[in-house]
Amino acid sequence: MPATRDGKGWRCQFYYKDWQGIRHKKNKRGFKTKAEADAWERDFRQRAKFRPEIRFDNFVEIYFQDMENRLRETTIESKRYMFDTKILPYFKDKSISDITAADIRAWQNTLIKENFAPTYLKTINNQMSALFNYACRYYDLESNPCRKAGSIGKSKADDMDFWTKEEFDQFLTAFEKKPEAYMAFKLLFWTGMRIGEMLALTFEDVNLEERVISITKNLVRVKGEDKIHPPKTPKGVREITIPPFLAEDLREYFSRQYGILPNERIFRFTKSFMEHQIIRGAKESGVKRIRLHDIRHSHISLLIDMGFSAVAIADRVGHESIDITYQYAHLFPSKQTEMAEKLDDLGKGDF
Repeated sequence: MPATRDGKGWRCQFYYKDWQGIRHKKNKRGFKTKAEADAWERDFRQRAKFRPEIRFDNFVEIYFQDMENRLRETTIESKRYMFDTKILPYFKDKSISDITAADIRAWQNTLIKENFAPTYLKTINNQMSALFNYACRYYDLESNPCRKAGSIGKSKADDMDFWTKEEFDQFLTAFEKKPEAYMAFKLLFWTGMRIGEMLALTFEDVNLEERVISITKNLVRVKGEDKIHPPKTPKGVREITIPPFLAEDLREYFSRQYGILPNERIFRFTKSFMEHQIIRGAKESGVKRIRLHDIRHSHISLLIDMGFSAVAIADRVGHESIDITYQYAHLFPSKQTEMAEKLDDLGKGDF
């Protein structure tokens, strides 16, 4: 229908069919002239013929229904996991045609803040871009916003920063007269917990008899204030069994604390304090400087080197096993020679 008067301006109101043949009503106001309103309607109708007006989560299902016949089951499972956990929570309610390069960049920034390995960031971003390429090629989406937004991550892994046990022992020599920081760093290295999880620990979270630490919360800093939040992910709620020597260290540390309450935090300092201490300690002890989060990498790398599986490691550190596989894939091959030698021994009957 033609444009009509709307107060001092003009508006257009019409019905149209989308790319799936479904009828919709469109109402647009605020035009200065009738010609401007009519021109906008013509342009919209033209675009609507080639613009998939479909919710993102529904289009993802269309994509997977097609891909399931063309990709291996394990590949589909991996892609599904990334969409379900890293992409759909952010975009599921949007129309696929409404997602802009700015939306993609905002999503990318949330991923970067998660401290994923650069290669994993690249993999997740590639999954998103592949979906939009599919929409452009087979459903006439106008463009792929991921291309305009740019990529994130790296195709090839850098050497991951972490300390070996020997380097960590050397680092600890800088804290012989600082028992609080000494215990905190030791807990991080030997449990792999996140810094926020450690800072949120209360005395009642630690069962020294059973040698179990319960992770149920995470300390975050919001607008200059420390706040207790749930762990970052559902997998983050877990129990960590600690080695006997660490339980004894904690027992000795607790024995020097007076007037404590079960629900009191064990470590009353901040993440900023720990960041300053790791810089000071590295400089004083002569070990290479790494970030606080890299101590978590150090624990995971140690477990990989000891031969534990991605599933077992993931349970301990509160990750999904597929995340461990992607983020630390370049460390697992270091076991390949040993595996081959053991298989050779088995084949010869020497095992």
